[in-house]
Amino acid sequence: MNTCDRVDSIHAAHIQDIHDVPFDVLIRPFPPELDEEKVKSLMETLQNPSTKDNVPPIDVLWITGREGGNYFYSFGGCHRYEAHKRLALPHIRCKLVKSTIQDLRSYLGGSTPDLK
Repeated sequence: MNTCDRVDSIHAAHIQDIHDVPFDVLIRPFPPELDEEKVKSLMETLQNPSTKDNVPPIDVLWITGREGGNYFYSFGGCHRYEAHKRLALPHIRCKLVKSTIQDLRSYLGGSTPDLK
């Protein structure tokens, strides 16, 4: 299994709340490696009203910048993200993992932006 599609992450296993996050606020700093058949299957599942809720939420790091801005970074769930994107869905189901800039730095290293 591709690491960007782990469904049960150690970050969000304890989080029960699922949020519909506007798709356009998500920041995805890394390009995905995709299995086209998996994306197509997820798109079919999402288009069916009776099965769309079977698609697990993605984990999103929620970081508050130094001036109070909210930033939503997504590193996993590549196939789920891509299926939503191709369907031009306005929201994606997410588990928000309250995080810090130091947490983000563990993913981005010296490329970590100055979040305001």
